[in-house]
Amino acid sequence: MENKKRGFVFVLILSLLAGIFSGVKEPGARAASQTPVKQHGRLAVKGTKLVDKNGKAFQLKGVSSHGINWDVGEPFVNEKALKTLRDKWGVNCFRVAMYTEDYNGYCVTDKDSQKKLLKTIDIAVTAAKKLGIYVIIDWHVLNDATPKKYQKQAKSFFKTVAKKYGAYENVLFEICNEPNGGASWKDIKSYANAVIPIIREYSKNIIVVGTPTWSQDVDVAAKSPIKKQKNIMYTVHFYAATHQESYREKVKTAVKAGLPVICTEFSACEASGNGNYNFTSAKKWLDLLDSLDISYVCWSLSNKNEAASLLKASCKKTGGFTTSDLSKMGKWLVKQYTS
Repeated sequence: MENKKRGFVFVLILSLLAGIFSGVKEPGARAASQTPVKQHGRLAVKGTKLVDKNGKAFQLKGVSSHGINWDVGEPFVNEKALKTLRDKWGVNCFRVAMYTEDYNGYCVTDKDSQKKLLKTIDIAVTAAKKLGIYVIIDWHVLNDATPKKYQKQAKSFFKTVAKKYGAYENVLFEICNEPNGGASWKDIKSYANAVIPIIREYSKNIIVVGTPTWSQDVDVAAKSPIKKQKNIMYTVHFYAATHQESYREKVKTAVKAGLPVICTEFSACEASGNGNYNFTSAKKWLDLLDSLDISYVCWSLSNKNEAASLLKASCKKTGGFTTSDLSKMGKWLVKQYTS
């Protein structure tokens, strides 16, 4: 009789425990039910701040792809990779970088390659929407120097993507990555004033505008911002081993003047994307951006053999990354985002 009672009690305890644990979800399931986009909704600009659907200051902490034109960028644009970034790295935003002129660039390649690039963007946007994270569609001006060189193509491209994704509450549009080679703020403004209305036909979402000298001169943009347009932000890029205190002063000056600043590209290495790391400088940068509620996106999710890559060159995975797959830069970044 005693044994039967004990057996009954044991079964009862197991039943209770089963009932309790049946309601416990895996970490990924919890993340999916409380995604960044579900919590914060469509973003907007208020003063110098990026704000969420409730009007509260909100920071994007993201990772950028490498150029999707290359095999060091495109393979890592997939749902499994983005899920790892969200659930393990503390990332709430993914930037999909599409070069315009460099190798296989959208403006210099053939129609089939253009379609493939658009398909990769679609994979990124679709995965980000499903995972509830934000996504930046980046028109990656670099060797073309001035965004005006391919302004006609940019207008056509942004009409296509804005028409397709403009109603999505998680999509941002970055219309010129790093104007350089003497491209003036007057030139960039002229380009922006031509492209922004195209996007606005289909979307009220955030539009990010590059600034002169590889998107470092936000202080110059602050003297003459784009007028009569809402939800516009201006980007600053930094590579912490090269860009230090004088560049941080540019950000302070711009924000003090009322400019809404966002950092859509950074790393702790040199401006070449290679060379030495300066994690002390990088931490000063992130501390400054945090103090001003400025969002930031790290370059890049790639196994390219260079300092800025977040994955080791030996990493063969395209998703589900573990600590052993991360480069020195990747390990530092994940610590910053999750601590």
